[in-house]
Amino acid sequence: MTLQRRLQLVGCNNHEEQWMNTALKVAFATTDMKHVDQHFGAAKSFALYVINRDKYCLKEVAEFGDLSMDGNEDKLAAKISTLEGCIAIYSQAVGASAVNQLKAKNIQPVKVSPGVEIIDLLNALQEELIQGPSSWLAKAIASTLPADSSRFDEMEEEGWEE
Repeated sequence: MTLQRRLQLVGCNNHEEQWMNTALKVAFATTDMKHVDQHFGAAKSFALYVINRDKYCLKEVAEFGDLSMDGNEDKLAAKISTLEGCIAIYSQAVGASAVNQLKAKNIQPVKVSPGVEIIDLLNALQEELIQGPSSWLAKAIASTLPADSSRFDEMEEEGWEE
């Protein structure tokens, strides 16, 4: 299964290029762009948002054709490729094979109750960023930061050996 349509938005407004490049990217399996109402493997579309502690913005919408939930492993590659750069995908359910493939790409699958509103999830995620991230979110944030090789220099100065 391949991606059928992809709408990429330029930004929340013209003055926010830097914010768009540093915010976290999360995705939601949805048909109406308002609720999480899809199983990951059979999702007809994803809404991809960028988010930080202060705001969030719809960045992209990706649409796929009709899919059954089982029996078509090929559909996962296109969907996972669409999620490049995302730290999480929120859906009603996700199969074991998809979980393994998502985790290999550092994308956290998050299962939510049927019909939960995307705006509520975005607000909860913002609150978590403000209050202090959970372990999966802290790991996801760390994975977006450039590697700091200076820590090895500091260890060497302290006399560490291999």
